[in-house]
Amino acid sequence: MPDSLAPLPLPNIEQWETRSVLKKTAEAHRYLAELKGVAASIPNEAILINTLALQEAKDSSEVENIVTTHDELYRASSFEEAITNPATKEVQNYAFALKQGFTQ
Repeated sequence: MPDSLAPLPLPNIEQWETRSVLKKTAEAHRYLAELKGVAASIPNEAILINTLALQEAKDSSEVENIVTTHDELYRASSFEEAITNPATKEVQNYAFALKQGFTQ
C-alpha cells in the first residue's frame, strides 16, 4: 500500500478503547442490526438511503448558509420541474454527488 493511502497512526489507542466506549460499540452494533432488519422489510430500501443522503446534504449545506426545507427537497425529488429554489437545487446536487461517490 502506498504511503499516501496508509491509515493515520492512532497514538495511545488504549486511552480510547475504554470499557464505556466498547459498551457503546456493542450497543451501536445491536441498533445497526435492528435497522438492517427493519430496512429489509421495506419494499424499496433505496427510499431509506436516498432520504439519508438528502438529510446529510441539507444539514451540511446549512453550514454554508444554503438553506432549504424538507418539503422543497422531497417535492423536487418527485417532480424535477418543481425546483424553484436555487438552494434546493444545490442541496440536490450535493446529495447526487454523495450517491455517486458511494457508488464509485
